[in-house]
Amino acid sequence: MTEPTGLRARKKARTHDAIADAAIGLFLARGFDEVSVSDIAAAAEVSKPTLFRYFPTKEDLVLHRFADHQGEAARVVRERGPGVSPVAALHQHFRAGLDRYEPVTGLNDHPVVVEFHRLVFTTPSLAGRLAQYMLEDEQALAQALDPGPDLPARLRAAQVIAVRRVLARTNWQRIADGRSAREAHAQAVADADQAFAQLR
Repeated sequence: MTEPTGLRARKKARTHDAIADAAIGLFLARGFDEVSVSDIAAAAEVSKPTLFRYFPTKEDLVLHRFADHQGEAARVVRERGPGVSPVAALHQHFRAGLDRYEPVTGLNDHPVVVEFHRLVFTTPSLAGRLAQYMLEDEQALAQALDPGPDLPARLRAAQVIAVRRVLARTNWQRIADGRSAREAHAQAVADADQAFAQLR
């Protein structure tokens, strides 16, 4: 008798989450380079081949948490309302993220989020992989701005992605230096307004 599709999908999701949670816990406790894939597989109680079916590389064990935001800028531009410019839509979207204290904006002071960002920003292989994610976001945004895409669209996309990266890193640094997200909120909003005004 075959297993129902819904049950199979739930089991896969649980296995995925168990592996990811075990990996993040170990990385935060010991550092990315000090933890082996074998350590993670043992902690998650799965085999190494099973782990690699869910996460092709060690870096993916960390950076899958950015997957929900992959292509987000392009999506915001494509789904913007009539009469709303691409930069205005992206500005509104980033401001809304700040108001919700979304981790991707850097404006989140939950200790695990702060340490997660520290892990990503200070581990060269993770920072390099994150840069690749951002390049893919840049290409997708350029395509949304101009299906060509021409050089001006690629330049605009690169500027937008760079602005979002700098804003998020600045917000995280304020939190890492000891400010609460609520204390840093007003400055984060002012910085975003200034940055997107310059983009316009």
